[in-house]
Amino acid sequence: MTRSIEIYDTTLRDGTQAENFNLSLEDKIKVCRELDSFGIDFIEGGWPGSNPLAVEFFQRMQGIGLRHAKLAAFGSTRHFQHPPEKDANLAALLAAKTQAITIFGKSWDVHVTDALRIGLEDNLAIIEDSLAYLRPKVQHLFYDAEHFFDGFKANRDYCLATLQRALAGGAETLVLCDTNGGTLTHELAQIIQAVQQFFQQNGQELRLGVHAHNDAECAVANSLMAVHLGVVQVQGTMNGYGERCGNANLTSIIPALHLKMGLHCHAGTRLHQLYATTRLINELANLPHNRYQPYVGDSAFAHKGGVHVSAVQRNPLTYEHINPDEVGNERRILISDQSGRANVVLKAERYGLPLRSDDPLMASIIAELKEMENQGYQYEAAEASFELLMRSALGLRRKFFTLKAFRVMNHKHSMNKEPFTEATIRLSVGGIEAHTAAMGDGPVNALDLALRKALTQFYPSLEDMELADYKVRVLSGEHGTGAKVRVLIESRDSSGCSWGTVGVSFNIIEASWQALVDSINYKLMKDEQNRGKSTEAQ
Repeated sequence: MTRSIEIYDTTLRDGTQAENFNLSLEDKIKVCRELDSFGIDFIEGGWPGSNPLAVEFFQRMQGIGLRHAKLAAFGSTRHFQHPPEKDANLAALLAAKTQAITIFGKSWDVHVTDALRIGLEDNLAIIEDSLAYLRPKVQHLFYDAEHFFDGFKANRDYCLATLQRALAGGAETLVLCDTNGGTLTHELAQIIQAVQQFFQQNGQELRLGVHAHNDAECAVANSLMAVHLGVVQVQGTMNGYGERCGNANLTSIIPALHLKMGLHCHAGTRLHQLYATTRLINELANLPHNRYQPYVGDSAFAHKGGVHVSAVQRNPLTYEHINPDEVGNERRILISDQSGRANVVLKAERYGLPLRSDDPLMASIIAELKEMENQGYQYEAAEASFELLMRSALGLRRKFFTLKAFRVMNHKHSMNKEPFTEATIRLSVGGIEAHTAAMGDGPVNALDLALRKALTQFYPSLEDMELADYKVRVLSGEHGTGAKVRVLIESRDSSGCSWGTVGVSFNIIEASWQALVDSINYKLMKDEQNRGKSTEAQ
């Protein structure tokens, strides 16, 4: 029988301690629903005794039914001066009315004496009676042994005594925490085995969990090793968010458990949702996606070298450890000066372009690509620009408008106020001329607004488009402020479609203009293609 692993997500508590990671109440509820849909077993909603937002979250969640996941409230053992029945923290945990409660206690003797400033035996007492008080009042009760691995190395006997008292108090699962995140995998394995042997010798049954932080870049490896050794619950966060260097990344752990270790977890049966789930959490937190993240990063299955692409085309296993479809991701073929014919042909197939490897135009396309990259263009993050380049080479690119002139003016009218920027544009569409102006927050924003203002009278769908990201890179510092720059723009529309374009020039406005024009042309081209598909369907 396949062993089943519980997945305990703490994104809404530990994850929100990450720098620049913030969620509103509504965002937390959306994340909770998404994690439930994905198949997470336990969702830690926060510490109800810590702030009003956490209290309100648990109140709101009492009226929201989850299909699979069980909500957990998090808190500490009682204050030493308060008996359990009069402790405000324990009362807040029970008031949250969750199916699960997780409390943490001190495992490291230095924390007991220096942080809590109580005796070692007093700490054992508050661990046991806090759990004993909660046990009959909640369905699932977990104990997080804080700083367990550091505590074990410092004082093995005392550290094990804290676990014995937690077990005596009624904890369902003892979660061993690498709170400082500095334990290496071989150390963790030795300590877990020592814990298991200790309780076996005492004839006590034990359910262990693991809660790893990533300060030594070992959180995922430590979690998987713990499971290999018999741990039944893994705690972590989506995308590895957490304080300092983050927590164990469930986005990597779940597919490893299901696809590589052959273990069952409910979320593992829904891996096709993984990519979408991780992106939704990033979007709600207003944080960029880590393109290099295993399994779900945009570069996780991206191939650039011509030899790699040729091999992947014949058999994806040659350079991919899993099928990207299994985690909801997709294979990407990158275009660069390393590209060979295989890269270009695969791109053409994806774009629906009639191009064979023996096509006479192939050599000229590759030559133009290498020349453009020699000038500073890069297409890995600007595939929309590359598709337009290919369509131009094949004579398939439609000209949606013609630029006559543009001008951008910055005016600093007071040293105590921000400058204002105005852009004017003159262009024509089908012989009809448009001449418009727009104010913006900086020259690129003004140019973007003026361009779309001029074109929306001809192409109303452009109102649906927005500039999502804008990056400038100086290509060489040799010429100081006269150096060439590359501008990358990411655009998106309400359908959720996003695309990247690129421009290069010694003039940052000109480089921005190139990327903006490509972005708008790509949007108009896709709209035209979608209308054509809709007409064919009818």
